[in-house]
Amino acid sequence: MALIFAFLFFQQKKVMLKAKPILHETIVQLYSKSFPECITMADMGCSSGPNTFLPIWEVIQAINETCRKLNRKPPILQVFLNDLPGNDFNSIFRSLPGFHKKLGEEMGGKFGPCFIAAMPGNFYGRLFPARSLHLVHSSYSLHWFSEVNHSAIAYK
Repeated sequence: MALIFAFLFFQQKKVMLKAKPILHETIVQLYSKSFPECITMADMGCSSGPNTFLPIWEVIQAINETCRKLNRKPPILQVFLNDLPGNDFNSIFRSLPGFHKKLGEEMGGKFGPCFIAAMPGNFYGRLFPARSLHLVHSSYSLHWFSEVNHSAIAYK
């Protein structure tokens, strides 16, 4: 079982490394239009293992690097972790102190507060109010669709 988790971790890390230039470009574009005091993001189909915080960490690094280049103070980060209600969100929340400790140690207290909450549910319906998110991340959630989209099939 440990081998499977290690494989999945490295697969997600590989995807994040490929997406990193796009993420950095997106952050720069966001800051070229405005400089929000709080950036709100969602991780759609988050995991509940050791790689849960990997996408958040990549976003934090991209924001931090962009702020440093623009000589700006990093914003507050509000993160919604989304998955089906059966995900073990409690284990995620138990690991938050370690994540916040790492954030403080590696960013030297120079990154704004990071608030993390769960948003259980599937994304066949609306999960967030319109225009409430700055960034949305999804590594592998599309292949885990829990329902058949009958309107898309009927559209054929």
